Amino acid sequence: IAAELKVSITTVSRLLTKAKEDKIIEFVIRDPYIECIHLEEQLKERYHLKDVVIAPGITSQNTSDSLGAAENEKKLVALEGARYLQRIIRDNDILGVTWGSTVFQMINYLNPAQKANTTFVTLHGSLSNCVTEWDVRTLVSRMAKAFSGRKYILLTDTLMNSAETVKMLKKEKSISQVMDMFDKVDIAINGIGAFYPKVTSILAKPYYLSPDEVAMLKEHHVIGDVALRFLDKEGNECDTELKERTISISLEQFRKIPVKVTLASGEEKAHAVLAALKGGLIDVLIVDYRLGET
Repeated sequence: IAAELKVSITTVSRLLTKAKEDKIIEFVIRDPYIECIHLEEQLKERYHLKDVVIAPGITSQNTSDSLGAAENEKKLVALEGARYLQRIIRDNDILGVTWGSTVFQMINYLNPAQKANTTFVTLHGSLSNCVTEWDVRTLVSRMAKAFSGRKYILLTDTLMNSAETVKMLKKEKSISQVMDMFDKVDIAINGIGAFYPKVTSILAKPYYLSPDEVAMLKEHHVIGDVALRFLDKEGNECDTELKERTISISLEQFRKIPVKVTLASGEEKAHAVLAALKGGLIDVLIVDYRLGET
C-alpha cells in the first residue's frame, strides 16, 4: 500500500491500526475482487504492463448484455481511472488527453479537493458535431479546473479535407505551440475505439466519417483507433489517406509517452485493446472484468 500510494509504511500502519480500532474498516476480500486481482496479475505479466486495474462489478458469474450493464461497466472503469490518475499525478506533470465518453465519465469522479500544479494538453483537434461534453477541448478544460492546473488546447478541428490543409495549419503559431508539447507529455489518458469484429467506434458515425471513409478503413483492415490514429492488428498505423488529413499526436510520439493509461469497457473492444498492446501503446490498462477476461 505504501508503495502504491507513495507514502511511508509507518503512515499506512498507523492509519490502518486506528481504522481497525475505530471499527471503520475490516479486512474481507470477497470473491469478485479476488478474481479481479488474479486477472490483473495475469494480464500484467503476459503483456509486460506497468499496471492493470480490473473494475469489479460484472463478473463471469454475473453477466448481462443489456445497455444498462454496458453503461455500468463504463462508469466502473471511469471510477477506477479517476482513482488511478489521482494516485499518480504529480506537480509539474504534463498530461495529454484524448476525447471520448469514458474519459468524460472519469472526470465526473475526480476529487475537486485534490490540486496539482499540472499542465493538461489536447492530443488532437476537435471533431465536428462531437457531443460537447465528450470534446477534447471540454475535457482538458474540466481537468485543468479540477486540479487547478494549466491547459493548452488545439483550436482546430482534427479531420481536414486535405493533407495540404493540415500542413498549412501546423505552421500556425497557436497550433504549433501546442503540438510542440506532445514530446513533453508525461502521462496520457485515452479511450479506444473498435472497428473489428464489429464497427462500434463512435468515429464510424456519419457525422464524423463518411460511409466511403468507413469502407476504406475496413478495406485496410483497421482494428481500432487510439488518439484518432487507426490501427492494424499489430498496433501499427494503417496507411490510409486519413493519416495525413488528421491533426493529432503521431503514434511514434504517443509510444514515447512514459505512462500511457488506456480506459476501455465492453468485450467488443478486445481486438482493439490487443492491437494497442501489441503496438506498445498501453502502459496501464484499466478495463472491466468481462473485457479483461476476453
